[in-house]
Amino acid sequence: MRAIDGALYAAVAATPTPTLDRALRRLSHAADHSKISMTVAAALALVPGRPRRAALAGVGAVALASTAANVFGKRMVRRRRPDREEARVIVDRHVPMPKSASFPSGHTASAVAFATSVGVVLPPAAVPLGALAVAVGYSRVHTGVHYPGDVAAGAVLGLAAAVTSLAIVHAPLAPLHRAEM
Repeated sequence: MRAIDGALYAAVAATPTPTLDRALRRLSHAADHSKISMTVAAALALVPGRPRRAALAGVGAVALASTAANVFGKRMVRRRRPDREEARVIVDRHVPMPKSASFPSGHTASAVAFATSVGVVLPPAAVPLGALAVAVGYSRVHTGVHYPGDVAAGAVLGLAAAVTSLAIVHAPLAPLHRAEM
């Protein structure tokens, strides 16, 4: 698996994409500390009903995913970050290299958790937020700070966090949900 992961990482690093480099670097930075998700959640929270519940589920999922990735996952696995210089990742793609372990991608975990939980509660948001989560995950490989396997693990962790958050948020709201129908 590590060989495949390394080969995929190297292939991304070797692919010239000058028109995408700046945008993906900015996206990766904008996803730091779940800034994108929190901004969307704040906007959704202003609207009563489903949008507000979607924001609650999304923020809860981000909290769970971030905790699981950063407090447990990175400390348990301790995978080293990729060597951008060895892989010849173009300098224009670089974002600051985090000091934490590489596995799993916390950015991806949080983005997928938010997109999934909000998308379940508010279906029209599912596709755009899902696409954004995929772009955040890819941006972490493109900028050279994660292997593709780290991103895949982050996505799985994000899905688990979303399921957990939705179970917590929807359980006390089940009578309200039936009343809306």
